[in-house]
Amino acid sequence: MIRVVLPWHLRNLARVSDEVQLDLTGPVTQASVLDALEARYPVLRGTIRDHGSAQRRPFIRFFACERDLSHQPAEALLPDAVASGAEPLLVIGAIAGG
Repeated sequence: MIRVVLPWHLRNLARVSDEVQLDLTGPVTQASVLDALEARYPVLRGTIRDHGSAQRRPFIRFFACERDLSHQPAEALLPDAVASGAEPLLVIGAIAGG
């Protein structure tokens, strides 16, 4: 069971009140988690990744096990603690400004 914590606005859009739990088969990567998340909550398609390129949107970041995974390749394996469900994958909306 993979645990995903979404920012408030995406939880609101998907109509979930807490972290999302996903069943995955195969390697646990950013891409496989996001594929499963978008399959279960189609309304999230295009909010985390670009529709055409499937690249992470600029103001979205991924964290797990106190590490920023945002610039990892989408097919890189996520940490074992995420794959086992011990730790969640955090999807964070970045803030910019000046």
